[in-house]
Amino acid sequence: MKGIVLAGPTACGKSSLALALARALAPELPLEIVSVDSALVYRGMDIGTAKPSAQERAEVPHHLIDLIEPTQSYSAARFVADATQACAEIRARGAVPLLVGGTMLYVKALREGLDDIPPSDARLRATLDARAAAEGWPALHAELARVDPATAARLAPRDAQRIQRALEVFHGTGRPLSSFQRGATGRAPAADWPLITLEPASRAWLHARIATRFDAMLQAGFIDEVRALRARGDLHAGLPSMRCVGYRQAWEALDQDRLADLREAGLAATRQLAKRQLTWLRGMADRTVVACEEDEASHTLTERVRRLACA
Repeated sequence: MKGIVLAGPTACGKSSLALALARALAPELPLEIVSVDSALVYRGMDIGTAKPSAQERAEVPHHLIDLIEPTQSYSAARFVADATQACAEIRARGAVPLLVGGTMLYVKALREGLDDIPPSDARLRATLDARAAAEGWPALHAELARVDPATAARLAPRDAQRIQRALEVFHGTGRPLSSFQRGATGRAPAADWPLITLEPASRAWLHARIATRFDAMLQAGFIDEVRALRARGDLHAGLPSMRCVGYRQAWEALDQDRLADLREAGLAATRQLAKRQLTWLRGMADRTVVACEEDEASHTLTERVRRLACA
């Protein structure tokens, strides 16, 4: 076993449960947390990503956080390389790597290997950005549904980053993205990365937590954080960092002077993200499910991680 993966939808309590787990198992079984989150890699994006606090990161070592500037891009391939290296170093210290997050593409890439997908094409991306500005992302999603229905079926009509990537692959190769994803290369045994998932039985429970967390972000100064990012002058709405859920809605609200609509737009986008994450998770047959809304979730998780780590 190279590391234990703890995945779940946004706002389900992954971070707090992981910290509780590390406290419960220390010192007999020291844990170090490896982030599996495509937003936490960006420096300066703290409030809207619910980034662990400095105190939490001092108490339990965290990895793959604050790696790059929001002007830069981060890929699943780089995540696999970074996570594999971090886990090897953690194990060399005699600790157990606990990979925690909700970026399901990263989970899939780590456990199943990477697909031989062509690299990004800046020219095609610029063309698709221009089309989206003129036609809207739902129109490009409709195009994707015609040329790659399998990929379109798992994407929301406004999931700009993934729609763009799928159309970029299609127009660049003449093949749908889904055709590349049928045979990953560099496949690693899933047993190397046992998967525990936090899944709520009640959608209403999760939606209430999403609302509570988004309200806490607003109260903590999320809008000012986005204003500061805009003021840098080197960021724009088309960057992957600014397409993260919450940031995209805040950027648009500031552009349109419609801050009164931000809360509802942010909640709707976050609920859609959670729905997509749960769809990914339910397609992973070898996962161990923990009902995250139950009072005994922390105890159940602790016992399962202890058994895996000691196996």
